[in-house]
Amino acid sequence: MYCKIRYQITVFFVGTALLLQSCVDSGTFDPPKEDCTENTDIPVTFAELQKRYVDQTVRIQEDLTIVGYVTSSDSAENFYGTLHFQDSPNNPTAGFQIAVDLRDTHLFYPIGSKIFIRVKGLYLGKSKDVFELGGVFTSFGNTSVGRLPATQLDAHLLRSCEMADMVPTVVTIEELSNAQTSTLVTLTGIEVDSSELGKPFAIETEETKRLLIDCADNELYLLNSGYSEFWDEPLPEGNGSITGVLLREEETFYLAVRDLSDIRFSDTRCEDVVDTFSSRNVFISELADPDNNTGARFVELYNSGSESISLKGWTLGRYTNSNTEVGAVIDLSDLSIGAKGTLVISPDILEFEAVYGFVPDLGVGSNSPADSNGDDNLVLIDPFGELIDIYGVIGEDGSGTAHEFEDGRAVRNTWVTEGNPVFTPEEWTIYNDTGAEGTIEQPQNAPGDFTPGTRD
Repeated sequence: MYCKIRYQITVFFVGTALLLQSCVDSGTFDPPKEDCTENTDIPVTFAELQKRYVDQTVRIQEDLTIVGYVTSSDSAENFYGTLHFQDSPNNPTAGFQIAVDLRDTHLFYPIGSKIFIRVKGLYLGKSKDVFELGGVFTSFGNTSVGRLPATQLDAHLLRSCEMADMVPTVVTIEELSNAQTSTLVTLTGIEVDSSELGKPFAIETEETKRLLIDCADNELYLLNSGYSEFWDEPLPEGNGSITGVLLREEETFYLAVRDLSDIRFSDTRCEDVVDTFSSRNVFISELADPDNNTGARFVELYNSGSESISLKGWTLGRYTNSNTEVGAVIDLSDLSIGAKGTLVISPDILEFEAVYGFVPDLGVGSNSPADSNGDDNLVLIDPFGELIDIYGVIGEDGSGTAHEFEDGRAVRNTWVTEGNPVFTPEEWTIYNDTGAEGTIEQPQNAPGDFTPGTRD
């Protein structure tokens, strides 16, 4: 069953002798009268409707109906001109939005309303990779989806007398997907980023983004209207859950709350939880400058510990030749290194895979610390700026010294189990093309003379 929505508009005329002190705001209507009847439309899925779109805005010519459950509300004026809905009150598979020229949509389509959208005559398009329905907007000959005039709503949007209890999908920031766009979601373990604390939800009259963050430093923006009832309220401190309609522009997600009751931050903030670690169990285990292929160079790190270690905040630096200032740095923050495991860094991913038969853990560019020609010095630095391990002597060009590995290989002896902030040649077996004191004059060729990914 659905309710036909009848909008009552009162028009006032100005006479020559009498000026009536009455007016009606544009797009504002009396609450609808309900006339429930049986629905006989056979709906199609959101996906079936979306197939009608092919690279440009299109006017639907078929008698099609889709069914949705309203997720948004403009009761606190944080939404305007757009009605969001999903294909099921719980565990939805898709969401949609329709642009409407109507204020106070919450009076006509409260949250949880089951609605039937008859799409014949409506326009289907995409804006920033998000599907939308509505009227037509034309500019300089280009057609896009515009707001559906209020006078046409009764022909296209039919509200069932059925009301559903909307159950938000509980999800993490990392789990957000495009299919959840326009659906109702709840995120837990969320807090306002410390850089935003003390600010209001929005700047007056401006759409404003405020950064949310979880305990793993994943980020999501809260989108707030500068016309909302709560625009000047201070952002909440603490940590907790937040419910809202998931919005998207291309690959960027945003969350918009219906009102402040959607935010429940009563837990302790997690921003100060320690998530950076130091350990001397991580060290440089192999350096490669193959005589036959400079594209097969690499640096290998090893973790001798019994637990995986996050490398958040760790860096690998290179001092070129005799320079005393670091010339190139690799940020290892996005990586971790498993227990008794290696981490291989290559300056040329494609060549590395072609030579050694597997993809390195990290690909970096030429002239990076992983692209040394054998006479440079490397340092491994932890998140607190402490030198954990070093290869070579800073300020000394490696050519002809006990740390030259030009056209060769430097491999850490297996009895070494932790990093050393002082270069100790005895910890290494070093091959090169000169045979300087303490090294082996024996150029090495890839792949046979190297063992990336294996501690030996």
